[in-house]
Amino acid sequence: MGDCTLSTRPQVDALTGIRGLAAWLVVLYHIRQNFTASLPGSVIAVLAKGYLAVDLFFVLSGFVLWMTWGHRFAEQGLRAALPFLQKRIARVWPLHVIILALTVMFALAIQTTGRPLPAHYEWDELPLHVLLMQNWGFTNEIAWNDPSWSISTEVAAYLVFPLMAIGLARVRPSPLVAAGLALALIVALDRLFAANGSAVLGHDIARLGLWRCLAQFGCGVAMCILWQQWHDRRMVLSAVLIAAICASLFATGNARETLAVPILFSALVPLIAATSNLSCNPLSSRIAVVLGEISYSTYLAHFLLWTVFKIMFVDDARAVSLSTGAIYLGLTLAASFALYHCVEVPARHWLGTSRRQVAHPA
Repeated sequence: MGDCTLSTRPQVDALTGIRGLAAWLVVLYHIRQNFTASLPGSVIAVLAKGYLAVDLFFVLSGFVLWMTWGHRFAEQGLRAALPFLQKRIARVWPLHVIILALTVMFALAIQTTGRPLPAHYEWDELPLHVLLMQNWGFTNEIAWNDPSWSISTEVAAYLVFPLMAIGLARVRPSPLVAAGLALALIVALDRLFAANGSAVLGHDIARLGLWRCLAQFGCGVAMCILWQQWHDRRMVLSAVLIAAICASLFATGNARETLAVPILFSALVPLIAATSNLSCNPLSSRIAVVLGEISYSTYLAHFLLWTVFKIMFVDDARAVSLSTGAIYLGLTLAASFALYHCVEVPARHWLGTSRRQVAHPA
């Protein structure tokens, strides 16, 4: 074991590790209300902010994609766009369509029992979900497999990224300009939510979720540019200071969520990247990395699994026991491993993409 010191050789395992943690925060967010009789109110209140893990996903995706593809677009221009989009679609679409198909089967099973189909399952919107276009402003509510709304907005970011990457590669912004770009995107996002009467990032996802993704994805790109040029203790200390201030202001209610949280994550992601190779970093541990590798399966599968699990094993959805919840979490973990190895990896091999990626988008 080495000392807990910085190395000049960048490692990014922690970026994968943090993704696993974020995915499980989303899982706990979605099931929290069923455990109000089993958990303290303070714990429920913390879990109620689990939706913010999606914002971390957005920043992280922009950061990792620039780190992986920025130099390719700088060298190849638009020629890099086709392989980029092929790999991105191969990464997110196969598992999405499998989970969506299972959700459709679940809806059909409800209909065969003679029960009325919940409005959550809108048949006329299904083609948009198949194409991952459902959260581009075409619908009024989240439907079918709820977590896939963010994948829809990620796909929009993938379409924008080639032009963004080519433009930034030509301009070659300095670290201060990159930081200024990120701040401008965050302020614009905050003003958009303010204009719609909200300071909560989870507000009106059907209309604002796309812009929530694009702005923070752009922040991730900008912060990766900063990290690549300013990869030393100055950046680490600056990121720690900014993250601590934003976290404190947000926790005490002295800053708008739509402003403080994007700044927090924009500072946190390069900080995690810069400290990834510390021997004492738990996010770089083998367990954390494995959970990160299967996190996309965790993220996409948990919602349908919880819906089916409650029907089969829960008598009172308002008072689920912790032991029952532990069984569900174990099943979710097992399903994540199965889907990763039986769907994600084979799909990437079939479509000609690599098995291991630094931190896949969710």
